[in-house]
Amino acid sequence: MTAFTPVDPAAATGPAAELLAEVRRTLGLTPNMTKAMANSPALLRGYLALSGALAGGVLPAGVRERLAIATAEYHGCAYCLSAHTYIGAHLAKVEEEELDAARRAQASEPHTAALLALSDAIARGRGAVGDEALRAARSAGVTDAEIGEVVGHLALNVLTNYFNLLAGVENDWPPVTPHAPAA
Repeated sequence: MTAFTPVDPAAATGPAAELLAEVRRTLGLTPNMTKAMANSPALLRGYLALSGALAGGVLPAGVRERLAIATAEYHGCAYCLSAHTYIGAHLAKVEEEELDAARRAQASEPHTAALLALSDAIARGRGAVGDEALRAARSAGVTDAEIGEVVGHLALNVLTNYFNLLAGVENDWPPVTPHAPAA
């Protein structure tokens, strides 16, 4: 059941209308998540700002999508898992095997695997990670900029996972079911 009434872009006014129009211009569509977020233009504006800022960072799109998939799987968010699996495959052109591996915070390429492992350690440790996790990331060539962006993407993905789970947003992506809820 949807806990938030999605804002109809055709009926929206004020800041909600402007933000939903921006989403449509940028993505070519208006996902249900953004329609639900438009109930709070401040939330939608914040989401778009952080998402846009991180998209201009050092992490490539394929890595960003895999970070989102790992976090969605961990939190059991079918909406985000579905969205990022679709975007990862169709826009970021990540191979299906790599998208599936991301659900386990894994990758075949060592640098991406280190980024996913670090993100997973941060999520599971609720921000507290041991020196070994950082040492392992750095030994795989992960930079301070990448570490910072991993934290930023984790924050962005926690925001969308929690929002979608709480709001009960109706999935408008090809469905992907999480393996199991977070432990």
